[in-house]
Amino acid sequence: MGDLPTPARPATYDDLLALPDHVVGEIVGGQLHVSPRPAPRHAVASSVLGGHLGPPYHQGQGGPGGWWILFEPELHLGTDVVVPDLAGWRRTRMPTIPDTAYFETAPDWICEVLSPRTAQLDRHGKLDVYARAGVAHAWLVDPLARTLEALQLEHGRWVILAVLAGDDDACLPPFTDITIPLASLWAD
Repeated sequence: MGDLPTPARPATYDDLLALPDHVVGEIVGGQLHVSPRPAPRHAVASSVLGGHLGPPYHQGQGGPGGWWILFEPELHLGTDVVVPDLAGWRRTRMPTIPDTAYFETAPDWICEVLSPRTAQLDRHGKLDVYARAGVAHAWLVDPLARTLEALQLEHGRWVILAVLAGDDDACLPPFTDITIPLASLWAD
């Protein structure tokens, strides 16, 4: 699937709504991007990571709470429509969940789980969108390479905080109250 030919006009939300349910559609820089649903290794990494973050941050069990941690939220950031694998908002910035089918408030943290089909868009197109929107932290998880890259936005540019691999333990901003064993993210 991947990128569709550039239309004569910028893609619209109606173009996303017209897509079949078995794909993920996003608009980045006016261009429609269509990807298949996540592959099993991708789904494992995303689900397990969300499982580590949910109790201490979303629910406040064994951690500080004060966050919304959500799977695949649709974000409307300016003219771009993106769907990160995971996103988190501090409840001090977004006290309640909106009643819309999407979020217009930029998250404080996003995680993209990379796949061969989506890595270029995730790294180049979507990271630019997140930077423009002021997302403070981004994690890039690659289940095939078994890596986690933690980025922090500083003066509008992404700075690499850490690149962890294999069986490393992750204790990274903005979630420094817990340690995540990376080995748990890989489908073994």
